[in-house]
Amino acid sequence: MKNLELSFDLIYALIGFLIMVGILGGIGINKPRGMSVKTWCIGYLAVAIGFDILVIIGLLGNYTPLNNLLIGLAAGAATGLAIHVMHHINEEDAHPTIMG
Repeated sequence: MKNLELSFDLIYALIGFLIMVGILGGIGINKPRGMSVKTWCIGYLAVAIGFDILVIIGLLGNYTPLNNLLIGLAAGAATGLAIHVMHHINEEDAHPTIMG
């Protein structure tokens, strides 16, 4: 029974990860996809606020499936940020700037 609970925990986390990577990929991790920069920024803001609201609900309600989903969402957000930062690292390698 414990293994079944663990597998459901992992499934919820994986679903959260896929949702977040899908949302961030959909609006564009490195640049807007078919929208203005302002709309793109509003999209990122909406994702962040939505995530914050889910965290409050998950913590106050002590709702385990939601908390496991939030772990996956956090991992997906961290992966999206890593992809975005890697893009900037690659740009910097291609076009180095001198900081003085």
